[in-house]
Amino acid sequence: VLREEDDEYRMPQKADPLPEHEIALIEKWIESGAEIPEDFGSVDPFGGTDLWSMQPVEKPEVPGAGNPIDAFLLTELKRSDLAFNPRAEPRDLIKRTSILLTGLNPTPDQIAQFERASAKHPEKAFAALVDEYLESPHFGERWAQHWLDVIRWAETHGSEANLYRKNAWMYRDYVVDAFNSDKPYDQFIREQIAGDQMGVGVATGFLVSGPHVPAATVGREPSAIRQARADRLDEVAQTIGASMMGVTVSCARCHNHKFDPISIKDYYSVTAVFDGLEFGSRLPEFPEASPEAKKARKLEAELAATREILKSEVPAWQEDWTGWNEVHFEPVETRKVKITFNSPRASADEVELFGPTKPSRNLALAESGSEAYSPEKYTDYRGPAENLNDGATGTMNWRTPKGVIFKEGDWPWVSITFAEPQVVDRLTLSSNRQYFLETDYLTSYEAKSPLNYTVSYETSDGEWVEIVSTPAFQRQVKSSPDLGALVVDVQKAVGAVLSDGPQPSFVGQFREPKPAFVLHRGSPESPRGEVAPGGLRVLGGELGLDSSTSDAERRLKFADWLASKENPLTARVMANRVWHHIFGTGIVPTPGDFGFAGALPSHPELLDWLAAEFMEPNGKGEGAWSIKSLIREIMLSDAYQQSSAPHVAGMNKDAAAIKLWRFPPRRVEAEVIRDSVLLAAGKLDPTLGGKSYRIHNEKKTYAQWQVVDNAGEHTWRRMLYQERMRRVDDRIFTAFDFPDCGQVRAKRPVSTTPLQALNLMNSPFAVHQAELIAERAETEHPTNMKAATSRLFELILGREPDAAELDACLEIASASGLPVVSRSLINTNEFAFLP
Repeated sequence: VLREEDDEYRMPQKADPLPEHEIALIEKWIESGAEIPEDFGSVDPFGGTDLWSMQPVEKPEVPGAGNPIDAFLLTELKRSDLAFNPRAEPRDLIKRTSILLTGLNPTPDQIAQFERASAKHPEKAFAALVDEYLESPHFGERWAQHWLDVIRWAETHGSEANLYRKNAWMYRDYVVDAFNSDKPYDQFIREQIAGDQMGVGVATGFLVSGPHVPAATVGREPSAIRQARADRLDEVAQTIGASMMGVTVSCARCHNHKFDPISIKDYYSVTAVFDGLEFGSRLPEFPEASPEAKKARKLEAELAATREILKSEVPAWQEDWTGWNEVHFEPVETRKVKITFNSPRASADEVELFGPTKPSRNLALAESGSEAYSPEKYTDYRGPAENLNDGATGTMNWRTPKGVIFKEGDWPWVSITFAEPQVVDRLTLSSNRQYFLETDYLTSYEAKSPLNYTVSYETSDGEWVEIVSTPAFQRQVKSSPDLGALVVDVQKAVGAVLSDGPQPSFVGQFREPKPAFVLHRGSPESPRGEVAPGGLRVLGGELGLDSSTSDAERRLKFADWLASKENPLTARVMANRVWHHIFGTGIVPTPGDFGFAGALPSHPELLDWLAAEFMEPNGKGEGAWSIKSLIREIMLSDAYQQSSAPHVAGMNKDAAAIKLWRFPPRRVEAEVIRDSVLLAAGKLDPTLGGKSYRIHNEKKTYAQWQVVDNAGEHTWRRMLYQERMRRVDDRIFTAFDFPDCGQVRAKRPVSTTPLQALNLMNSPFAVHQAELIAERAETEHPTNMKAATSRLFELILGREPDAAELDACLEIASASGLPVVSRSLINTNEFAFLP
């Protein structure tokens, strides 16, 4: 097609034909195998870049007096013979600001109070209003949702099984708190990449926020397992690229980026940074002085004290930790431990052995040189013994052959052999620990692990010595009331740790990373040159790391590079994102793509001024990287406070208001509509944080989630706290473009469809809440229909009706009842649009 004479088919499209010598080079390359170079050593294959977003941030001179933001915008407006609109009416201004900063409509009392204050000192009143909303606890809820959109955070995996992610909501609460406390953005970045090293363990939920395919769905084919692992690392690269870097890093997975200066080696350097990360749950780390850490230490001390009492009575005992069980015994030194299952059939996903020297180090792991074994007669070919000590819990287990029943005297057994003698004093055993730690809501799963087994160790002489027989211990407990009471006390202490102590959360697991390689055409089956962990070379991303660098150091160094003031993308991307959420369109209209394929900035100097300002202290007690300070600066501009009213000149020259001759009106998001309906009804539960409310069923592993109650009283919290399930339509507000969480949503689409009106008019939620709003108005004005109808306007639209509106609504109320008026007002553009 390069030599095609017909312009319609010749490549490149809409351009002059390539010179003959260039076509000849391409032909020679194809004849030689069309290999794409992948290993460039230390050489930057792009030799730098002229991409605007990757140039250093330099603070430009402000082109005039007054508010710097207005000065930049007015310079552009004057070129089009345009100017700002007049100031918005106080009622419009408070509604606009309340929704943008808290996601809620202002109450009638708040509107009236602001109108009175604005009549005396409009600038002072508005500045105070902005500060009030910035300090509202609902600010964090509103802006956390923006962040969760772009990183695709959800509480299920996606994929075929779409399993639930247990306690993933802890990360959501971390984000809410980060925005409320105005955590410096550079610190916000560092914590999400390496929070486990900073005492903020829940923050790493960011890294595993994307979808992934769990082991149960991947299957047992080694190549499929490797492919799934590569896909998980790609999800991490997508998340970081779109949210913090504003570039499509994953486009370089199979070849050099087609548009941007990102090589395939850069891509695998970035994923190498996170080779020590695995999708899964762990107990999040907390600062030593935190209430959570103090409570954990107290519960653990109580458990240890209770164990000491039991230890004085028996040499070994068993504890039930629901998802696994644990055996404690006197320390023994050995090279081999055997577990014999006193059962006709048996299975186990993991055997762990610990010693008194390093109580948290699992000595049984294969990566430590230990070997798991079970005789062939006791082992199903689909569940080999290697699964017992691979460090992976879940469905990849060891089990006896299907249909084979063993008898006493021929009980199945497994063994763990250490590379060298070890001192051990504790064993844990589970059948599917992953389901217990990481998911629930499964009707077919019960957290039951093997309970009846005998543990033995091999002496240096090759003799086997029994450590404990759990059936014998259970018989001993039943025959001795005193011992039984001690066992009950220990089990109560275990239960207290499980219920009241720190809970595992789906915020990622960490392990020692392995050497990383460029994968030819993205295939794990075709590894090529080794790569060092790092960032983008064109931005100085060589971090001085290699394959021996620990997981923690990799992530800490990468976080420092990403959060540096010298990284030109970081501040630009976030400053643009804040602008986007305030005005509806970013200065760069593609907030997740600052590359050559993205849109150019409409006001490049203004963006750089904002980015530079963002990275500096503001002189008002707020330090560098303050998101609240940046928002305040934008909202105190005339550009933000102007009316949204259209006029002919503006519409003819700039219909989309990109140059901001007016404030661009737009439909509010799904959660703003829903939460404001609840607020109008007086039913919104304002409680912050905690476990999400559920609207779905319990299900079998491969069944689908079903919405069973999306309108009941337990759902009357903010929509932020609704369980976020991938691939599930909530049957009401998904119609308002609420994201599915399967794809990056740096910018939500905005559609207008009949389903939106139908849901707001006829869904059980809308019907019931409309009745409650009407009931509230009638309760306040029980004998005055006119006053009750006016109150509906105040509660829903924040204003009184005019004469014509009041007459029409009174007629409808008389014929069909006040709830119908309420439903009609909920369906107005005035309710659903920013003024």
